[in-house]
Amino acid sequence: MEPFRSVRGGGARAWLAAAEASLLRSLVGQVMSLVESGDPADEPGSGTDDDLAALEAMVHGPGADTIPEDPVLARLLPDGYRDDPEAAGEFRRYTEPALRSAKHATAQEMLDTLPEAGGRIQLTQDQALSWLKALNDVRLALGVRLGVTEDFEEQWARLKPDDPQWTAFEVYAWLGAVQESLVQALA
Repeated sequence: MEPFRSVRGGGARAWLAAAEASLLRSLVGQVMSLVESGDPADEPGSGTDDDLAALEAMVHGPGADTIPEDPVLARLLPDGYRDDPEAAGEFRRYTEPALRSAKHATAQEMLDTLPEAGGRIQLTQDQALSWLKALNDVRLALGVRLGVTEDFEEQWARLKPDDPQWTAFEVYAWLGAVQESLVQALA
């Protein structure tokens, strides 16, 4: 990968190898699948005859006010109030659908601007911000699955190259480098 560089007038550019682009597409697609709340045709505003019922089910449906069981989803969709379960549930009921939708949209924007075969990437300021959000979600998801802590470097150093998690830790570190180069290009 050629690191991100600033573009005159805002935004950033970089170059990715085909394998890097494929890896990003796969990881972002997995996060998109996780945050999807169901069939998009069932969501309000989709043109179905029962938009009001779909909205009601989304807001008051089963589990709409509880923390997701999947630890990755729980991290991507955190509680608004940690010390007050009732307030947290109420907050989640009204904000989680929008948060899921926003995460899905930023991931889709990243996929839309990521060449399938790799190559040159040129992002506007808004597209670059979507990339940062999507990369952050991918790193959060992978970090939860790997059990990454503040001692990431030490965790990684304890692994041997033949350990099955070695490659995942390398990917996690690489994602951090991609994210950091984009932040620096936008600064």
